Amino acid sequence: MSVSPSSSAQAAREGVARQLRELREEAGLTITELATRCGWSHSKVSRIQTAKTPPSTPDIVAWCRACAADGQAADLVALSRDAETMYQEWRKRARNGLRQLQTSYTNLYQATRLFRIYSPTLVPGVLQTEGYIRALLSSNARLLGIPDDSAEAAAARVERSRIIHRAGHRFVVVIEESALRYRLGSGDDMAAQLGHLLTAGALPAVSLGIIPMNTPGRTLWPQEVFHLYDDTLASVELLSAEVNITQPSEVALYETAFEELRGMAVYGAAARALVVAAIEALSAAREPGTA
Repeated sequence: MSVSPSSSAQAAREGVARQLRELREEAGLTITELATRCGWSHSKVSRIQTAKTPPSTPDIVAWCRACAADGQAADLVALSRDAETMYQEWRKRARNGLRQLQTSYTNLYQATRLFRIYSPTLVPGVLQTEGYIRALLSSNARLLGIPDDSAEAAAARVERSRIIHRAGHRFVVVIEESALRYRLGSGDDMAAQLGHLLTAGALPAVSLGIIPMNTPGRTLWPQEVFHLYDDTLASVELLSAEVNITQPSEVALYETAFEELRGMAVYGAAARALVVAAIEALSAAREPGTA
């Protein structure tokens, strides 16, 4: 199952464009007449109403005024903003620093009751330790070419993750066994992370499932990292961006995929055995006197 970054986001943009076009048509205006009233070029109106160019807030206000539909401007501005937040490039999201990016999720986390998280390659954020986070975010900063404030960001993510200890929230986490084997940071950092999984996975609010690498007859291949927040939002992490999906049919698809992946995982003692095996493999691979 691959995700087109344009799926939900583009559908939302097209919905705004369609409503703007309908306003123009209901007002009996041609593209040229609307362009004249707004002081724009013909091509700008065409690009906006075909969703090739997202309208700015002043654009929407001017369009509605030209169509004598000022009362609809606020709703259309809100819809347009929602569309543009569905697909967010990491570089833009992190322009004020990685620490600010971590704190931007606080309200969403506090409002969510059921978290469902799948990750094929990494320990998910809510279960990460500070050293593991620092290594991950420092690598991300280098790749994105942004300032590295990974130490401050790691502290912020750890603080945000304390939500797993607060009443009223449940966490169902499924990871591939390979995520236990990809080393991030020093050997000590990785050992601490694996040890934390043993502790966090035993918390009453946390269900930790691990899909063994030797699972026979897999019915679904490893997917991209995705989070389900209750049953209203699926957030997919791509290399360049985060895709926030709210269209019910697409959210339902991720829910179906999550349940299938969850069904292939092992839990309890079997999951702990996989973590212990990863710890032992890490220990065996480390040279004496090194981290």
